[in-house]
Amino acid sequence: MKVADLMKTKLALVNEDVSVAEAIVSLADARVHGVPVVNRRGRLVGVLSSSDILQTAAEGEGERRFAELQVRDIMTTPPQTVGPNEDVKKAAEQMLELDVHRLFVENDGELVGVIAQSDIVRAIATGRL
Repeated sequence: MKVADLMKTKLALVNEDVSVAEAIVSLADARVHGVPVVNRRGRLVGVLSSSDILQTAAEGEGERRFAELQVRDIMTTPPQTVGPNEDVKKAAEQMLELDVHRLFVENDGELVGVIAQSDIVRAIATGRL
């Protein structure tokens, strides 16, 4: 099975220039724990996860500063990617090796989807994989 068979293509995105406060709303609205971060040209440049936000809060930069900080200030870089034609098993191994919960799917440098650990577990549980 290929990554393209399991990936989600409808993505919530945030721009690296928006405030962390705005991005937190985007994460909450999308009901996800991580979103791809794009630059003004729409290119994938990072990932903003709930872990990044919690880390910032733990460092004492919390609520007051969330309105002042931009996503680029706290996002994780580089984003971890995989191709749509990669085998799902290889993608799972990559997630484990990198200790990440998701890989963003790029095709010829264009963001086309995301595959998460939960997508793979769901495929196993439903007998698709």
